[in-house]
Amino acid sequence: MGTGKIRYWAAAKEAAGVAEEPFDAATLGELMTKITRDRVELARVASRSSFLVDGAPVGRRPHDEVLLGEGVTVEVLPPFAGG
Repeated sequence: MGTGKIRYWAAAKEAAGVAEEPFDAATLGELMTKITRDRVELARVASRSSFLVDGAPVGRRPHDEVLLGEGVTVEVLPPFAGG
């Protein structure tokens, strides 16, 4: 089980209602399930977002295969206008 913090940027921050929060999750898929439960707008934004785990892009890897270790930082980056 990984623990760490998740940071939200731009529209994700607005949808989450916080800039960051702690988490406990073994995979990015599990984390996405936990953070979007009962947060419809965050689920919508997250479905279009890119993710970084300790600064490394997740890319197109299935979220259930992205393991989260102890003390990691996950960043949610929604699409940004203007490049």
